[in-house]
Amino acid sequence: MKKLFYILISFSLLAVSAPSCSDLLDEESQTEIAKNNYMNDAAEAESVLQGVYRAMVGEGCYAYNLSLMFNITTDLAQCEGKSTERFRAIPTNYFNATNADVQKTWGELYYGVYCANDFLEHLEPKIETYSYEDQLQARIFMGEARALRALYYFELLRWWGHIPLLKTTADSLKPAAEFTQAAPEEVLAFIESDLKFAVEALPWASDDRVRNNVSYRFSRGGAAGLLAKVYATWAGYPVQDETKWEQAAKMAKLVVESGKHSLLPSFETLWENTCNGVWDARESLIEVSFYAPAVTGTTSLDPVSRIGKWNGVATTSIEGKRGSNAAQVKVVYPFIRKWRNWQQDMGGLGVDQRYDLSIADYKYTALGKEKYTNKLPEEDPDDPEAKVDPDPWQKFTPAKWDTEKYIRQGGLINNDKSNVNWYVLRYADVLLLYAEALNEWQGPTSDAIEVLNRVRRRGFGQDQFSPNPAIDTPAGVSQDELRQIIRDERAYELCFEGQRRQDLVRWGIYVRTIRETGQEVWAWFPESSATSSKGGNYTAAHYTQRNKNELFPLPQREVDLMTSCEQNIGWN
Repeated sequence: MKKLFYILISFSLLAVSAPSCSDLLDEESQTEIAKNNYMNDAAEAESVLQGVYRAMVGEGCYAYNLSLMFNITTDLAQCEGKSTERFRAIPTNYFNATNADVQKTWGELYYGVYCANDFLEHLEPKIETYSYEDQLQARIFMGEARALRALYYFELLRWWGHIPLLKTTADSLKPAAEFTQAAPEEVLAFIESDLKFAVEALPWASDDRVRNNVSYRFSRGGAAGLLAKVYATWAGYPVQDETKWEQAAKMAKLVVESGKHSLLPSFETLWENTCNGVWDARESLIEVSFYAPAVTGTTSLDPVSRIGKWNGVATTSIEGKRGSNAAQVKVVYPFIRKWRNWQQDMGGLGVDQRYDLSIADYKYTALGKEKYTNKLPEEDPDDPEAKVDPDPWQKFTPAKWDTEKYIRQGGLINNDKSNVNWYVLRYADVLLLYAEALNEWQGPTSDAIEVLNRVRRRGFGQDQFSPNPAIDTPAGVSQDELRQIIRDERAYELCFEGQRRQDLVRWGIYVRTIRETGQEVWAWFPESSATSSKGGNYTAAHYTQRNKNELFPLPQREVDLMTSCEQNIGWN
């Protein structure tokens, strides 16, 4: 099962070219008889399950859109350049409902939902015919399929809010005009049901003695951690059912107190692992693998992403050795300044090891590693030799996926694609969700502060369980103070990992944060906004609108076909 995410079963009803959910209307199953005669034992069922995982590696999903493009612009980062054209349209919020990437992601996620429904519908009638050992495996496979379906629906809900809920393949095959949008609460309840089943059906990764290979596959920790995040989202914008904070805390507690997961001793190991196809279930709860042991160099044959290429360190190509990294994701200076100042307040620049491991002030050229040497506007203002960088915001990049530093062997020699993996959910994320949920439910409890401090201690290179008054958040902080501390800690720990935008949305501060970050950038370096009123640096701040950009528009093609569905507010 090493290539779990890469194989599309030949009798899948849907093509890998990301159909829309309305495309399913025109699909006639020419392979139904073949499928009914298949899945006669657990081994055959497991091969079909691979097709359910397959949607994760599409460009519309975690190979590009959900990992990078949709999440670039926050208070931490922005897309390189100032224009709103081509790939910059979504990061600058200057796109509309006809955008091809919006359609692609919508289609690939519904493709995943359809494959999960199809798998479950064909497996359930077969289970009773299996041997006892095969039945044990089949129940786990059902848990995996339902966890995957929950993940795909969770992404659809977070990005679009008001979506059709297709619980069966028959739902997908109805005429488009009959599709209706479910209330977000109904979709969340369906996701909850799937994940509760998965939590019960799936073993912990470290305890699994049933599946032959558990690498990169859903386990109980992944399902429970995802459900905790679902509850935290349910409690936030737009549903804002604050009673869900209790359930978020309890589900996160299940993971934390299980003893089956932990923080890796070194923060850097996370990035060495993800760049080299090393799966470590201690901290990796949900991870998408793009790593191929035998790389052909042909992107049509290899499972590939743009991770490390777009969100990595700027790198020039060297023939036969490495491809170039465009490094289109740029760290915004207000975040750099905030993190630096916080570290100084904590005892000196550089004490938080995550800073240098997360933000690259360097690039790679044919001559080797080169640091950016130009001065920032406020550095050494009295030095007559200081050369002020005319474009300081266009330099620093994420460092977590430093392909030149971390990749030990193999690696796709390509200027656009990589074999670097992507973390969908880490244990550190669950710890911080646990702290947040406890604080919102019960206030600043000692448990909330302690789990927060575990993440911070690891970041500072300390033992996570040993109190450290120099860096720990002390007891006695208010609920509001701890809320902000947790939000900042999520930025430091999870920066550039595709979590920040959705965090800002569920906290109800996305639009305000984008606008405030723009003002900070322009105040810090006025030349960045001097080109024109709508053409300067941090362009997204000019186009981001309240009660619009919290959600994406339904693809216009879908709205035209699904006549009973309404476009999201602000996108007509």
